[in-house]
Amino acid sequence: MLAREEKLKQIISWAENNPDIRAVLLTSSLVNPYAPVDDFSDLDIELVFENMKDYETDRRWIGLFGEPISMLEEDETYFDGKHAMKMVLYDDHVKVDFKLYQKLEFEKEVQGEVLPDDWDVGYKVLIDKDHLTRHMKLPTYQSIMIKKPTEKKFRQVMNDFWWDTTYVVKCLKREDLFYAQFMFGEIRTDYLVPLIEWYIAGNHNWENITTNKHGRLFKKYLPAELWKRVEATFSASSIEENWRALYATADLVHELGIILAEKLKFEYPQKLENDIRKYFDEVKSMP
Repeated sequence: MLAREEKLKQIISWAENNPDIRAVLLTSSLVNPYAPVDDFSDLDIELVFENMKDYETDRRWIGLFGEPISMLEEDETYFDGKHAMKMVLYDDHVKVDFKLYQKLEFEKEVQGEVLPDDWDVGYKVLIDKDHLTRHMKLPTYQSIMIKKPTEKKFRQVMNDFWWDTTYVVKCLKREDLFYAQFMFGEIRTDYLVPLIEWYIAGNHNWENITTNKHGRLFKKYLPAELWKRVEATFSASSIEENWRALYATADLVHELGIILAEKLKFEYPQKLENDIRKYFDEVKSMP
């Protein structure tokens, strides 16, 4: 994306000629070999200042790189004093997430025993006027790799999935669409996404595999038939469509759970599923 490249050049030029800025890093997807990149990928820029406060309170510098149309700010208290954030969407559609560090706090992060996740997913040093990054550990990318679950974790996900589906059942019977959709979101994020991740990683022998944030690469890794099953778990606006999506989700979780249990030699909670499915049917058929 030319606009993004041009904006990065502008930021680098400004930082090089600004004595308050001691270092600049590019992080996240643009420097992560495992991440998909397209025209909507953000610029994630870390700026290290001699005096961060001046730039945290005075926002005029943000307009040097274009016309902002929206901005979200989080001060250092939000991050336990480590840094601040200014996330900016410009009118050329480029989104820049600026992370602002005080020099001393940046040095503390560099000296830590473990590389923070924000750097472990990938970083590139663009400017370093004081050699602040010379001792930075190299990224391992392990923080984004799918890990094999313990039996305790697997059991918890399965138990919590079937428990939370009962809330959806009650909501649909009440025709309470808002709460039903809220619970569908919880179920998808907390249980369905991990199960799909584990299924994919298990098919790759648990060796350095990532599907990116919230399943962005699921379609790439799943067989076409299974991907259609995943699509069927999304509901439309009608109550009946939500019932269909609930049963589709239950069917998919059953299939993935059985496969994973057999592969990992875990016990699948079949009695729990049977009892909850009976509850589904009984509530749905109530007058």
